[in-house]
Amino acid sequence: MKKTIELKAVDLQSILGVADTHLRLIEDSFSPKIVVRGQEIHVEGEENEISQVREVFHEMAQTLARKGNLTKTDVQQLIKIIHAENGKTIEVPDMVIHYGRKGSISPRTKGQETYVQTVQNNDIVFSVGPAGTGKTFIAVAFAVAALENHDVDKIVLCRPAVEAGENLGFLPGDLKEKVDPYLTPLYDSLGIMLPRNRLKPFLDKKIIEIVPLAYMRGRTLNNAFMILDEAQNASAMQMKMFLTRLGVNSRTIVTGDITQIDLPKKSDSGMIQVIKILKGVDGIGFVYLTESDVVRHHLVRKIINAYDRNGDVKKQK
Repeated sequence: MKKTIELKAVDLQSILGVADTHLRLIEDSFSPKIVVRGQEIHVEGEENEISQVREVFHEMAQTLARKGNLTKTDVQQLIKIIHAENGKTIEVPDMVIHYGRKGSISPRTKGQETYVQTVQNNDIVFSVGPAGTGKTFIAVAFAVAALENHDVDKIVLCRPAVEAGENLGFLPGDLKEKVDPYLTPLYDSLGIMLPRNRLKPFLDKKIIEIVPLAYMRGRTLNNAFMILDEAQNASAMQMKMFLTRLGVNSRTIVTGDITQIDLPKKSDSGMIQVIKILKGVDGIGFVYLTESDVVRHHLVRKIINAYDRNGDVKKQK
């Protein structure tokens, strides 16, 4: 039996160790033949032992993401633990987007699996769905993985800064103080992906930028991963402006919940219009998540269902 393990979202050199020290430890502990080609690890042998080798690499990647480094002792300990399980291996996800501080980030529902596959096959993806379905989280995970793998040089995350229009002048403080409250969800997601000692330099050097949508005007972004969050609150012109910032070797994910439009007229939403305009364009993918894809507190799904049954509260006012 043959199996390919992809480790695109980690530092492969740290996984393999200096002069492949970690790799040799695994080869000496398990029977399968292991060959490394680029970012892929090819394993050939008995199914049970291949599963154990796969689990070792998975746990190594998680340890590296959590600690920031991986030692020979770490690898030896992981091998001992997996051997001690007597063949009872844990379930290792087939689709790992990124290894974050709190473990591997992978799809947890059928809808999220479709989301991941759509991003893998398209340069522009629109992810539409209710709160709690992982729209933003998965988008940020893809962006960080692309940056870590040197597929892009920078990440730009943005969202409409104010629900009913970007009237930043009415808020106190400088630009950062004005917009940060509206960009907090993006900071939260990044904080789960990257330890602070790595995230802060990225932000300081603007390798990762978090900006209000209005400040994207006039830019062309090459070798970048762009994310537009809360896109249901972008106007048609803002949506066109954002999408046309896409430069050479760049990708983008646009996320939004079309049931939560805060614009004066819902028909003005750029996201609703763009779904109609760009549907069927090659290279552009659309994903529609539902309440069955909610991965927050179990009550969130019940709340969404209750609002759907009773209609939009705003319409009743």
